[in-house]
Amino acid sequence: MVATGSGTQSGKAFYVTTPIYYVNDAPHLGHAYTTVAGDVLTRWHRQRGERVWFLTGTDEHGQKVLRTAESKGVSPQEWCDKLVEEAWKPLWRHLEIANDDFLRTTEKRHTDRVREFVQDLYDKGEIYKGGYEGPYCVGCEEYKLPGELLEGTGENAGKQLCPIHKRPVEILKEENYFFRLSEYADKLLAHYEANPGFIQPEPARNEVLSFVRQGLQDLSISRSTFDWGVPVPWDDEHVIYVWVDALLNYATAVGYNQNQETFDATFPADVHLIGKDILRFHAVIWPALLMANGLPLPGRVVANGWLLVGGEKMSKSNLTGISPRQITSHFGVDAFRWYLLRAIAYGQDGSFSWEDLAARYTSELANDYGNLASRVAAMVGKYFDGVLPAASADGDAERAVHDGLAKAVAEADRKIGDDVEFQAGLQAIFDFVKQVNGYISEQEPWKVAKDDSPQARARLATVLYTAAESLRAVAVLLHPFMPASSQRLWESLGAEPALGPLAGQRVQEAGQWGRLPAGSTVTKGAALFPRLEEQPGA
Repeated sequence: MVATGSGTQSGKAFYVTTPIYYVNDAPHLGHAYTTVAGDVLTRWHRQRGERVWFLTGTDEHGQKVLRTAESKGVSPQEWCDKLVEEAWKPLWRHLEIANDDFLRTTEKRHTDRVREFVQDLYDKGEIYKGGYEGPYCVGCEEYKLPGELLEGTGENAGKQLCPIHKRPVEILKEENYFFRLSEYADKLLAHYEANPGFIQPEPARNEVLSFVRQGLQDLSISRSTFDWGVPVPWDDEHVIYVWVDALLNYATAVGYNQNQETFDATFPADVHLIGKDILRFHAVIWPALLMANGLPLPGRVVANGWLLVGGEKMSKSNLTGISPRQITSHFGVDAFRWYLLRAIAYGQDGSFSWEDLAARYTSELANDYGNLASRVAAMVGKYFDGVLPAASADGDAERAVHDGLAKAVAEADRKIGDDVEFQAGLQAIFDFVKQVNGYISEQEPWKVAKDDSPQARARLATVLYTAAESLRAVAVLLHPFMPASSQRLWESLGAEPALGPLAGQRVQEAGQWGRLPAGSTVTKGAALFPRLEEQPGA
């Protein structure tokens, strides 16, 4: 992974997590969606000057992983090792994911702490032994309520199906250990009431409220029909339920029962980014477990919607899994990162479309943004020998650009940094890009350049400085989304020698007009977003 560090600021870190992903197969576009969102959110907060910690990882226990490994003719550990090192970690590096830690649930630093956490619950009387029989989805690693199941048709006629995986559930009967989840319904409802922003977006919050108000059943927290998992400390014939094991990664990764100073400076998470299909685990089971062990609750659980292809959820089981590398090989990594958060409002379902990505790439990235950068650099080169002139003839048109930038920075910072609404934040940034394009069209610097008078030269210099300074600010604002192209633009503006590394530029400073020094050397390099070739197979 890309090592980032989190600065030296005092106080609790801004702590963001993705789910830890099942390693029963290689990552697909849906996994990349949530991980890119976490990366953008944490990069944004770093550019606010905050101390940040970004965690992701892999969930390697459970029946689903065991069965997949058996079907491949290898041990579960061998299967997990191969996928993590050959598929998961390389993809995150490829996508420029700047996570601070990558936790695998088979690591000793995790498994030892999981056993301690569960032992504490047992010692407090929060866990008891009992029997249970019910419909179980191996894909979800979850017992299902009868009312949630779908009636099968065709080859599955007469069978009951998981509503998410559309596969028949299995009726399991086991003697397991149970966590007294039912006793936490009122406490959870009180927390939701006192913290209305705890679950986002609003439909997700309403779903959880409805679910908890119906009453909660105690949670089976062990399995005894297979042994691929963390052993229950007091009964080695059982392994800890994979979801309890998995959820605890958010605590074990940051020092739970191991490094109290680190734990206090990081935990709890400020934002858990998850897919909506695992909402109940994070908004019901996880906070109840923390309440039971006297630990603080996370700040927010933000559920993204599903990426759909042909109306189906993005998944291998539905044959809609798409490798991110199929897309980045054609559009590039930056465009891929940008599109995931530009095209779909975070928290809502949205359709991935190659055609839509191509159209947005051409319209917004290549034409609006990339062409603006190219035109400005070319004109500074042509009219001022590549040396950025000073602005000495500001007027109403320039003040409108200044005001537009201040508005864009404030709106983007609020939407992205505070509200986790990436699409709205990007809209504010690209509205400003359009404003600058309009400003250049109205001022027509190519016509002003035909006049050699001092007044005209001052006017030309002012127009080009205004455009270049606007691009300097846009490079900072888009850096969390598109780090590589932002850095190239930054360097082409000659900003780095005077302003320092881009990663150190604060979001707040992006709106401070005049930070790009006159006299900077502006160079016109390769297009930020080159023209696309034909779609593969078209």
